[in-house]
Amino acid sequence: MTVVRLPTPLRPFAEGRKEVDVEGKNVRTALQDLTRRFPGLAPHLYDEAGHLRPYVNVFRNDEDVRTLQGEETPLANGDRILIVPSIAGGRSVEPRPVDYSALRTNQALIILLLLIGFIADRSWISAAVGGVMLLGSLLGRPGFIIVYRLAHALRIVRPDRVRDHPEPHLFAQAFGGAVLGLAYLAMILGAPVIGWALVWVVIALAALNLFGGLCVGCAVYYWLNRFHMPGFRAAPLPGAVPGRRPPGEA
Repeated sequence: MTVVRLPTPLRPFAEGRKEVDVEGKNVRTALQDLTRRFPGLAPHLYDEAGHLRPYVNVFRNDEDVRTLQGEETPLANGDRILIVPSIAGGRSVEPRPVDYSALRTNQALIILLLLIGFIADRSWISAAVGGVMLLGSLLGRPGFIIVYRLAHALRIVRPDRVRDHPEPHLFAQAFGGAVLGLAYLAMILGAPVIGWALVWVVIALAALNLFGGLCVGCAVYYWLNRFHMPGFRAAPLPGAVPGRRPPGEA
């Protein structure tokens, strides 16, 4: 059984339901089961050719299916599908589930690897970590998501999904990756003190996030949103402190 979470604008077409249990081996068959039970949803999800409309974003748990196998993305018992329509400019109408367990795993690995690089005096490690962080932000996920998935498969960690905006976390990760890039550049230009100082800035920010629950990069993102900076369109959730974990669950 899979649970589909509907955004507010679509709930009137599903008898006002917020969530619907559906059957299906993949995203396509699960959505087919959803529209079979609630035909009024079909024109809002699909075009005349039977394809998902371009402004309909579908997530399996916290991952955009477009980065997986699209509508053929397989589903396991207990998976959750989130439908998120977009408005002009690509901004999602509603926040999405963000797995804070994945974020914490990512932060812990960043701290650990950077400390190893500092102790061993291996600047390439900081460069590699920065590259992983930037690539992760580009792909819309924590850089070390593969490690998290392995730990989850081994039942070392459990998901901790919260209704939140992922964009501030991706911004914070990208900022950290950029700082590490500058750190490596300083090192190869013969300024190791400056380079390692920048590495320690990233370590400190990641530690503050992991142990103190404060994402400074997220707070900066929301501050830029407050001043209507282009590209910074996600606003803090009601009742949430910018940079802090929002109350409630996904």
